[in-house]
Amino acid sequence: QVQLVESGGGLVQAGGSLRLSCAASGRTFSGYAMGWFRQAPGKEREFVAAIIRSGSNTRYADSVKGRFTISRDNAKNTLYLQMSSLEPEDTAVYYCAASPYIGYIPPTLDRSYDYWGQGTQVTVSS
Repeated sequence: QVQLVESGGGLVQAGGSLRLSCAASGRTFSGYAMGWFRQAPGKEREFVAAIIRSGSNTRYADSVKGRFTISRDNAKNTLYLQMSSLEPEDTAVYYCAASPYIGYIPPTLDRSYDYWGQGTQVTVSS
């Protein structure tokens, strides 16, 4: 079992920045690929970013590429999502997730992830 707790969400104006954190406990954090997903009201959950176990490879949704950066600190058991140039369309509940995937290409499908956090709300005002 892996327990995940997100933090760092809030209300920000368009063009602003936020950094989300996801603290992991339970099994070895470094043994999991990690991802960020989001769900806006009335929409399906969608992939945002993912990172492999070592942190050496990342992958992003086209909608956030160049604006968001995913990173991890395996010594601190923590995953991050640095979000810049935020847009109202980024408003959603953001979830972190852990996957047992061991390959080099970070997984983007939510069915690849076994453990999920409770989510943190990000609201971007125009």
